[in-house]
Amino acid sequence: MIQINRRASQNDEESVMQHLEELRRAIIISVLSTFITAGVCWFISDPVLRILLEPITNKGYDVIFIGVTEAIMTKIKLAFFLGFLVSLPVTLWQFWGFIIPALRKIERIYFTFFVLSSFLLFMGGVAFGFMVVFRMCVNFLLNYGGSELIPMLTIGKYVSFTLNFLLPFGLVFELPLASFFLAKLGVISYRAMVKARKIAILASVVIASALVASPDIFSVMLMAAPLYLLYEISATIVRVVEWLARRKQAGKTFNIKATLKNLLHKIKNRGAMTE
Repeated sequence: MIQINRRASQNDEESVMQHLEELRRAIIISVLSTFITAGVCWFISDPVLRILLEPITNKGYDVIFIGVTEAIMTKIKLAFFLGFLVSLPVTLWQFWGFIIPALRKIERIYFTFFVLSSFLLFMGGVAFGFMVVFRMCVNFLLNYGGSELIPMLTIGKYVSFTLNFLLPFGLVFELPLASFFLAKLGVISYRAMVKARKIAILASVVIASALVASPDIFSVMLMAAPLYLLYEISATIVRVVEWLARRKQAGKTFNIKATLKNLLHKIKNRGAMTE
């Protein structure tokens, strides 16, 4: 018995060491891919920088740097941010490869969907933050100074403000996906999310105030509004998940083709009645 226990403990230790080795390998590959893509993105940092500067250059403002190393450090920071975005699929792939062997078939499908959706939502959040909210926020803040004040914008602070503004948008856009899986696990419910709407509004304003770090209420509201909208979308997703779960418990299945056919049939019938 003692020998059997020793062999079992040795097997457990070997299994743990193998998992740790796989985790170390995944982390190393992810870090190396980030550094390599950051080195590649260094050569495209100038065109990307011009795009990021469009909200202020289009208004005729110039950007300066006041430190000897400010320009090059800003380009390095931007290159690493771009490298992180470009290498994100590799990082998620390593994470997927480490987790997937321990999952069952249906769990693998859900986890694969989670990884792909999280990447798309993150990139969509960053794109939405820059194309819509960030441009409006910068435009308002520059006009806020009036004609008497001339802005002296340094490249280091502007790029830091831009990246700190966009990165949270990518993370916040993961909220609907997280709500879907939490609803699947039964952790949250639609009724609880409806009751927490007031808290969600307050939390959106507080989070927006912390992220924007601006004294004017307009720029804070520009970021708080999408945050709360994502909360409502997440609540709707939770409601759909609960509805599907109730249908499954009742022995009913949700057939997309049949639902679309019924919808088209109703539309045709309404069109015939109006004629």
